[in-house]
Amino acid sequence: MPKKKPHSPAALKPASASDIVDVIGRTILRMRKARGMTLDELAARTGFSKSYLSKIENRLSVPPIGTLAKIAQAFACDIGHLLRADDDFTVDAVSIVQKRERQAAVRGGTAFGYDYSSLAHKKRNKGMEPFVFTFPAEIDVDTFFEHEGEEFIFILRGRAEFETRRNGVVEKWILDEGDSLYLDSQIPHRGRSLGGDTEALVVIYQPKPGDSSTA
Repeated sequence: MPKKKPHSPAALKPASASDIVDVIGRTILRMRKARGMTLDELAARTGFSKSYLSKIENRLSVPPIGTLAKIAQAFACDIGHLLRADDDFTVDAVSIVQKRERQAAVRGGTAFGYDYSSLAHKKRNKGMEPFVFTFPAEIDVDTFFEHEGEEFIFILRGRAEFETRRNGVVEKWILDEGDSLYLDSQIPHRGRSLGGDTEALVVIYQPKPGDSSTA
């Protein structure tokens, strides 16, 4: 039998920055209904309010990575599933994403000002989620993020201030180009640029349901 031809970059049709909000909302709605899950049940599993989840599904709110991680955990899938407009995933052991094929996950900011682009959106059932991430210059004084898993951050360009909050105490670190940070993502955390576009490689490890390694 003839070998199956690989998908060309044009055939992959990754979602653009302009329609990714629509993709995320529609995909979450479709996956929730496919699982026979109500908004109340999804709210209970993620810890988010029903009204907030409804805004995401109706494309009225852009969720940050931490929110997508919790929703994906509730659906027992990886974050990449929420960023795809279709089911055209790579099932091979090796998945290549060229620079021109990067998935523009969110550009221009979520409600919290963070921009990020997915680097492995074509691979199904990943244990890690890599992004190119741009820190905002201003952050909400009361907003920290937390989700299950672990997170690795490597500063590609610029300078960032990174904060964690443990037992009511906020710790701060200054990260310059070439610096890196690894943390338990369940620790409340956030970061901001200290001038110009501060860009980082962010890799999120998302535990699968029943994974005892994070227990």
